[in-house]
This record gives sequence, structure tokens and C-alpha cells, in this order.
Amino acid sequence: MGFETACIAFDADDTLWHNERVFKLTQERFAELLAPHVDVPDLDAQLLAAERRNIGHYGFGVKGFVLSMIETALEVTENRVPGDVIGDLIAAGQDMLRHPIDLLPHADEAVARAKEHGPVLLITKGDLLDQERKLAQSGLGDLFDGVEIVSDKTPAVYARIFESFGGADRGMMIGNSMKSDVRPMIDAGGFGVFVPHDLAWDLEAADAPEGHPRYAALPDLGALSDFLQTQR
Repeated sequence: MGFETACIAFDADDTLWHNERVFKLTQERFAELLAPHVDVPDLDAQLLAAERRNIGHYGFGVKGFVLSMIETALEVTENRVPGDVIGDLIAAGQDMLRHPIDLLPHADEAVARAKEHGPVLLITKGDLLDQERKLAQSGLGDLFDGVEIVSDKTPAVYARIFESFGGADRGMMIGNSMKSDVRPMIDAGGFGVFVPHDLAWDLEAADAPEGHPRYAALPDLGALSDFLQTQR
């Protein structure tokens, strides 16, 4: 393939540490809390629709998710949901914000190996305080030459971030989201590397740019070191 990389960036959630499974557990709790009050066969779909509507208002992360759960609970119960259920949903969100960090296999090794090729960045989106907390608890913070917590990941955002590191055309973004990590980075002129996670949020789904010369897919972070060697 051959790609001279000046800077390598990693996504955080579900690339370096687990995140989506915490959301899934809370979503299950959401269904349990509403079950005594309303029977909604498509509750997950209604919650997803609320999340899609609210991204532009609340952005990505736990706070927007909790507000979307509350909004959905009000909708499906026609505003009859008990106050203690709303309180339990807020408490569930607070539990999410306190959840310990669980690194994915090879995460620390992958970042350390990437540093052998040049500067390494963390580019993530979500709640500022929550992302800062997770990074601090991950133990990976000292490995990064820069950290960017953004409201969304677009070609323009990647172009701005990589401008100080030789330009996006010499940058590489590694992540588990085809929609946020891979495709916009390629559209910015860079290299997008897809590392799948077992769980994926429906709103992050997108088609893979199969056949694109600046796209690669790895089975996990353990394969990154050998892959980077092939790019020299």
C-alpha cells in the first residue's frame, strides 16, 4: 500500500476502551424501569429515534443519552411516567459517568507502537468532562502528543487537527466507527483504519469504502504494529 504517515490518531470509545456495553446495560435498565408502566414492543427503536433527533441539541455522550431516555419515557407513557422512574434514569446516567474504564486488548501496546512512527493523537467526541475522566483513568494519557475532544468528527475537523502535523493527507485515523473515524478521515485526504468492536451504535453505521487505496480494516489492535510496518 505504501503510505508515509506523519501523524497517527486514535479514537477512544470502543477503540481503546469499552464504552457501548455500558450504554447497552443502561438501555436494558431503561426497559426494566418502564415495563411496569407501559408495554412498548419497539421501545429501543423509539429511544434511537429520540437520540437521532437530539444529537443536534445535546451532542454525543451520556448526558444526551439520559435526556433521550427521559424524553422517550414521557412520550411512551403520555407524560404519566412516575417521578421516581425519572429519578432512577438520572441515577443510571450518573452511574455511567462513574463507570470504571476497561481497556480493550492491545490498547496500550498499540498506542506505544504507533509512537515509534511519529506523533500520536487522541481524537474523540462526547461529553468533555466524561472524556477527560476516562482518559485520566485509562492510564494512556502520557502516551499522546495531543488530545482533541470534539463535538463531531467531520472532514473539516480532521483537516484542522492534522494541519499542525503535516496535513490530513499524511495523517492516519484508527477507530471502530466507519461513519466517524474512517470515512470522514478519508474524505479529508487521510488514511482511515477500521478496527471493529463487538458492539456498535446504530447511528455510527456506514458502508465501508471497499477498494479505496487509503482504507484498511484490521481484526483488532494487536494487528496494528505489523500493519504500520507495511506502510513504511
